[in-house]
Amino acid sequence: MRAKTGRLAAAALAAALLATGCGDDRDAPARPRGAPTVVVGDSSVDVATWRPPRIEVTPQNAVELADRADVALAEGRFAGDDGSAIALFHALQAHPPMRVRAQAGLRNAVTGLLQQARSDLADIDEDPDALRRVHEAAAVLRVVALDRPDVERFLQAVDRVDEGLRYSAEGEAALARGDIGEGGTGGALGWFGRALELRATDSRALQGLAAAESALIRRAEQAAARDDYAAASRWLDHAQALRPQAGTVAAARARIAFERAARVGRLRDRGIALLAERDGIDQARAILAQLLVIAPPGDPAATELRQRIDLAVYYGPFRPGQVFTDAMAGGGRGPQMVVVPRGVFRMGAPSGERGSSDAERPQRSIRFARGFAMARTEVTVGEFRRFVEATGYRARSVRRGYSMAYDERSGNFVRRGRVDWTRDYRGQPAREDLPVVHVSAKDAAAYAEWLAERTGQRYRLPSEAEFEYALRAGEQGPYPWGDGAPPPGTGNFTGEGDRSPAGRAWKNAFRGYIDGAWGPAPVGRFLPGRFGLHDLGGNVSEWVADCWHASYRRAPRDARAWVNPGCRQRTVRGGSWASSPEQTRSAWRMQFDADTTNARIGFRVVRDL
Repeated sequence: MRAKTGRLAAAALAAALLATGCGDDRDAPARPRGAPTVVVGDSSVDVATWRPPRIEVTPQNAVELADRADVALAEGRFAGDDGSAIALFHALQAHPPMRVRAQAGLRNAVTGLLQQARSDLADIDEDPDALRRVHEAAAVLRVVALDRPDVERFLQAVDRVDEGLRYSAEGEAALARGDIGEGGTGGALGWFGRALELRATDSRALQGLAAAESALIRRAEQAAARDDYAAASRWLDHAQALRPQAGTVAAARARIAFERAARVGRLRDRGIALLAERDGIDQARAILAQLLVIAPPGDPAATELRQRIDLAVYYGPFRPGQVFTDAMAGGGRGPQMVVVPRGVFRMGAPSGERGSSDAERPQRSIRFARGFAMARTEVTVGEFRRFVEATGYRARSVRRGYSMAYDERSGNFVRRGRVDWTRDYRGQPAREDLPVVHVSAKDAAAYAEWLAERTGQRYRLPSEAEFEYALRAGEQGPYPWGDGAPPPGTGNFTGEGDRSPAGRAWKNAFRGYIDGAWGPAPVGRFLPGRFGLHDLGGNVSEWVADCWHASYRRAPRDARAWVNPGCRQRTVRGGSWASSPEQTRSAWRMQFDADTTNARIGFRVVRDL
């Protein structure tokens, strides 16, 4: 549209010049030049030197030819054929009677052609045919008006365009060879840059830059496909410098980043899945090594996989503090288990701890290289009932026909008949959510074995070390909470403010403490410890797997239960609802016959991870 408008304007200008008779009487002899070879599109085109057409001028046709030339001038047909204004006026110059008129018309036609060619020159980036018309006009102007300064300037501009096209062609050839020149030492980018120095709007050079940018982006994508994201980033940086405002590189960065994130995510998921397989940890570590090369620094996926590998090494498929249950054969779920974190602690009581004994010494450091799971609460009457009904097991108190129950009238524990695990601390029918009591160490072990068989997992009684570690939960003071009276709601202990149904009070109790319970309370009623476990220090004392030993001399250096085959004396840990403050200490331990049953002792289980 702009070229057409320019040609119409040039025609109007020529008509105006013709009407006013502007011009001079100087001859304008043709000065033919050798036309250059220029690059147009994908091929070279020889622009032939224009030669004036042979038009015979006679006295008889001179006026007619002049009139035809004026019409062509008015219509803007400045050059191109024998009937164009320049062709006719150029021929009429040789006829003396018409020389002045012809020279004036020729000047006007040159001016119109020049304006038209300038318009085409401005449109060569938009109009595919404009450059051809420019060269055709330039060929004419070199012959008929080379002495005009404005024509000379135009021809110089055409020469610059041609030179730029040659540079662009060199750039395209270099690009086809793969010589992009991203290092700033020539190549395609050097040629395109020279073309743009000549003409900043050169569409061919700009297209070359876009093609070079695309080539650099392809190299970035190829590097990313090899997981070499550092190289991909460098290629994209080179590409970004070419057309900073284009947005193409930003889109490529986003695309590569998305694909990288997806690859990182797939590797992370694969590594996590391997952790569930036998011997999958080493394979997951190999995935992590690959992930650390691919993922950006600090990527959360790599961090997550590393953490999951650490968790798998120390906790299997779980994580510290996680609460879970295991499915049981035949339906149902096992007890709620809490994952206890690995760590190290000092087991036993230091010399001079109030209420301590030599049975709690010497202290020793116990390290837990792996975590383990411990039941969130003591085993309840309901849970133990499920075991009995599933197996027909007869507990010791059932077979013996009695157990030790609390006597409200005397305030003592007495032997009472027909008291078994189905009864509470007084010998009355027990609620399902109370901790089961009146069970022996053998009864507790039998329940753990049944649970292991039904779940396919290794359930067992805790060792002394596991119990004390979980009870302390990082606290090295005499009590699970530190020192002094328990904080409110901590557990079911002997509190100074507690009263029995008959109004009895404890003679040896924690001053200022009241928990509102006399006898075992339903499990989980009080606040958990730091590891999320309830009632380890109170409610009921608990059987552990260890045989009784009078001290820790020659005890295992690890967390294993200290067991002598066939031992009759077993160990109980943790305070109960009726324990004195000294018996509520974290290091407290006591021996009982393995067949002992009473209203103060229950148990809980642990599970290997």
